[in-house]
Amino acid sequence: MWKLFAFLSAICAALTSIFAKYGMKDINSTLATAVRTVIVLLLAWSIVFINGNIRAIKDLTRMNWLFLILSGLATGASWLCYFKAIQMSEVSKVAPIDKLSIVFTLILSALILHERLTLKTMLGGVLITAGTLLFL
Repeated sequence: MWKLFAFLSAICAALTSIFAKYGMKDINSTLATAVRTVIVLLLAWSIVFINGNIRAIKDLTRMNWLFLILSGLATGASWLCYFKAIQMSEVSKVAPIDKLSIVFTLILSALILHERLTLKTMLGGVLITAGTLLFL
């Protein structure tokens, strides 16, 4: 089931870029990011309330809060940079570079989370990097 959600995530991410490019026509990329963020915020909290998960907020530890806040800051920085990049260039040029995040994630997951990098995973990372370089 996780593969289905991962695939749907990829499709939604692609649509995000296309919709954002149209949505930023003649406006500042930071404003566009802020508007998008409010929509994401409303959607996420709506789902939390609909599913009845709001009661679990009391179970969050300080570590949960710390790392969720850090994740949110990293997400915000990523979105701001990505929107600025697609405003300044073509989505088809920016998106492949953005996908280098996969390679960075593989490296950081091994270093920080101590996840095992297999030969297959490393080869995939090398191919992603090579593919990205072809787009430059």
